[in-house]
Amino acid sequence: MTLEITKITANIGARVSGVDISRPLDPETAAAVREALSTHKALVFDDVNLDDDSHQAFVRTFGEVTTAHPTVSSVDGVPNVLPVDSERGRAANHWHTDVTFVLNPPQATTLRSITVPPYGGETLIASSAAAYRQLPEPLRRLADGLWAEHTNDYDYAVADEEVDERQAAQRAQFTSIAYRTVHPVVRVHPLTGERGLFIGGFAQRLVGLPPAESRRILDLLQAYVTRPENILRHRWSPNQLVIFDNRITQHYAIDNYDGLPRRLHRVTLAGDVPVGIEGKESYSIQGDASHYTPVAA
Repeated sequence: MTLEITKITANIGARVSGVDISRPLDPETAAAVREALSTHKALVFDDVNLDDDSHQAFVRTFGEVTTAHPTVSSVDGVPNVLPVDSERGRAANHWHTDVTFVLNPPQATTLRSITVPPYGGETLIASSAAAYRQLPEPLRRLADGLWAEHTNDYDYAVADEEVDERQAAQRAQFTSIAYRTVHPVVRVHPLTGERGLFIGGFAQRLVGLPPAESRRILDLLQAYVTRPENILRHRWSPNQLVIFDNRITQHYAIDNYDGLPRRLHRVTLAGDVPVGIEGKESYSIQGDASHYTPVAA
């Protein structure tokens, strides 16, 4: 079989065929998949024949995997796989980059479809590299010098008056270890040198600015990330795997399937410490994530 990469949209996304990812990849194929991910930011594999073990083996082709999550429990007996399950809540229906509240967030996220609703349940994936390129020069200069504090210790999804007992328990688990980390608003991709807006839902405050002013600037920058032309809208089918570069994308799980069963399994690839345009690294204020992820070289 011959590896084929077919673009899905102009700014993000490609479909990969001609490779069986349930088997070990030879070095040439693995390098081609890595290059495609760097170029297209998100890749879709159809008709995959994977279970949790082979899913993890595929991800390990590209480096070490993380455990499922710093605070949320894994699939029973599989510590590196996170169930993304409608029965466990819909907290991912906000724009975010995975686990940016720790010092070295995952470099890539993989999602595999287990149970697909008959309608809805799409995942949106946005290119923060395209967003950065689209910034007017004055906004780009402003963003280049900003740093943001990311934290999991806040409610990013549900208003207090709407929280029932189960949701309150889920929130308590999510924040059972409080994390606060400062990242550059503009992150330099370690492989391509591209610049992207590294913000999203966990970015709560800009360093040196009060919350109100921070929120207005973050919302302004975020509006560029979520422009329709920067988004891949992925409609799930059975036996699919999607991988996206967590260093230069954001994503959003749409809650539009009337509470029907929807389940994905997530495996993430350990990441490096983000670096801004002046070469300065992110730094941690609170929370140790060493039980969750090693730091990738």
